Amino acid sequence: MAMSGFISNRNFGSFVGSGKDLSLQRGGLSGVSVARYGGGIAKDTLSGRPHGEHCSPVRRKSVQCMNIQLKARRRSISYLSSYHLNSCHIEYREVYELGLSKRKHLKTELGKANKTCVYYKSEEYDIAETKIDSLSTEGTGEAILVENQVSPWWQQFPKRWLIVVLCFAAFMLCNMDRVNMSIAILPLSQQYNWNSATVGLIQSSFFWGYLLTQILGGIWADKLGGKLVLGFGVIWWSIATVLTPIAARIGLPCLLIMRAFMGIGEGVAMPAMNNILSKWIPVSERSRSLALVYSGMYLGSVTGLAFSPVLIQKFGWPSVFYAFGSLGSIWFALWWGKAYSSPKEDPELSVEEESLILGGSISKEPVSVIPWKLILSKAPVWALIISHFCHNWGTFILLTWMPTYYNQVLKFNLTESGLLCVLPWLTMAVFANIGGWIADTLVSKGLSITTVRKIMQSIGFLGPAFFLTQLSKVRTPALAVLCMACSQGSDAFSQSGLYSNHQDIGPRYAGVLLGLSNTAGVLAGVFGTAATGYILQRGSWDDVFKVAVALYIIGTLVWNIFSTGERVLD
Repeated sequence: MAMSGFISNRNFGSFVGSGKDLSLQRGGLSGVSVARYGGGIAKDTLSGRPHGEHCSPVRRKSVQCMNIQLKARRRSISYLSSYHLNSCHIEYREVYELGLSKRKHLKTELGKANKTCVYYKSEEYDIAETKIDSLSTEGTGEAILVENQVSPWWQQFPKRWLIVVLCFAAFMLCNMDRVNMSIAILPLSQQYNWNSATVGLIQSSFFWGYLLTQILGGIWADKLGGKLVLGFGVIWWSIATVLTPIAARIGLPCLLIMRAFMGIGEGVAMPAMNNILSKWIPVSERSRSLALVYSGMYLGSVTGLAFSPVLIQKFGWPSVFYAFGSLGSIWFALWWGKAYSSPKEDPELSVEEESLILGGSISKEPVSVIPWKLILSKAPVWALIISHFCHNWGTFILLTWMPTYYNQVLKFNLTESGLLCVLPWLTMAVFANIGGWIADTLVSKGLSITTVRKIMQSIGFLGPAFFLTQLSKVRTPALAVLCMACSQGSDAFSQSGLYSNHQDIGPRYAGVLLGLSNTAGVLAGVFGTAATGYILQRGSWDDVFKVAVALYIIGTLVWNIFSTGERVLD
């Protein structure tokens, strides 16, 4: 049963708040009204104690209004209780029975005046309290009514998954800005009469900066926080993308420098993302969150490959860089206003979600010193580095050389080959999220994290290895496309394997660990792409596939022998 509080108008005025937007303490009840007059504190004649004895201000950081909208209304009322105001105290007596024995479970209507929310804490109830500003001493008696309302869905959306969605968008922009050059290089080379060697130099210049900031990005993220570093990265590479057409007009050296600058910005993205998710995402949701973020990269490639030709055809090649680069400013505005490096820094986070995130024993504080000797002495760390190298060797070969394979071996024309290049990215985006859901389900069912990581990464290694052996045998376009789709689909299970393992073995150093392993992965892509061309000059596609399969098998053995899902770095 609810009860409205009534206060007479003798010697005091209306129950009006100061207008400040005070919030309810998180974890408290809905709210109860209490009054203070002229510095005095109301005294409860039943308990014999002044209400103020139980009240203390609550820090704003720990306060949340829990979506209760408070409405104050003046009403003419009949006196159901008589009150006596004696300077600083109000004495009252009840005049009707509530029907509840010993007044247990007494509830009062929530009260509010001008969005001011306060609590009453009696001797019998453990109710949170907040301070109340001075009240007006003029006017007539009034009743205070507070109503609970259901908050809109966007306010109920988990904050940790908002962070994931923003990271997903950042990685989508990352690959959109990266692949646009692969389309724009065709009209660029015609306009400036660049030969194949120059085109290759421009394409590779991106990796100069990308390799430079892999480890540095991890160090910065672990020390300064993922919010700052990822935000810096997106703004940096977005500006470099917008300035690319200007650099091209100035000259080739300027264009090479600008592409390297773009690589610097994108190089910090993965370590920073890994750092911030290690603090926001509990282990039971780790695989799904990472799979969704990495699928943003795949969808970014699809989007870039799909829209770049249209923009170039209608507005010219510079429009690709202006359009894609400008999207970074929109993302940054949302990121800076909504994201925080850790849950402890977010004043809007609910107590339930904070308890879920911080419920484990993992430290969420930034690190001051990176223990390099300790990190490099752990076998699971080297299992990550070696496995990442083996994984990316095959992945970069598939994604870089498959258009050539389609054209030379299967005799597809360039238009058909370009369209087929989109299919592996779509397949990876879908199967990455399927794999993440499977992995988190297995963990929630009680399977150890170590076992789950080994199962998922084994699929990520052996699946592509098997389909590569089949790809060298097929001669029809339909079967070739099917083998490629299955190969990349099984490869995407790695997002729930080695890509999730950095946060398992060292959550405090997740940025540095990903920087280390991804450096090896990028080197595999650079060397693997070059080695493939060398092999094709002296051998065949079968030889290319055999090398990739051999590395997949080596990675499988190293991973299953030395990897672990347990924390080895504190």
